[in-house]
Amino acid sequence: MPWIPACSLDSIESEGVARFDHAGRTYAVYRSASDEVFCTDGLCTHEAIHLSDGMVMDYEIECPKHSGVFDIRTGEAKRLPACVNLRTYPARLDGGMVVIDIG
Repeated sequence: MPWIPACSLDSIESEGVARFDHAGRTYAVYRSASDEVFCTDGLCTHEAIHLSDGMVMDYEIECPKHSGVFDIRTGEAKRLPACVNLRTYPARLDGGMVVIDIG
């Protein structure tokens, strides 16, 4: 499957996250403080809350509902109540756009 444009880099603040919906699924697209980009499933594995409403800091996303924490680079669940890792997807920049491979 080809790379899919998710959003422009400028639409995500530094250490921020954006929601991206595609083909009936929700993804979270992240921008680090050094403009690296990452992509994970968009719903917390604890209670299916949108991670795009959470807070990003130092390569971690905190779920807005129960404060579970995941590593945005690996999807690893780092703090309870989250205990199931997020699936991650390759992400890269292409001419100012964040593109993801969800294949």
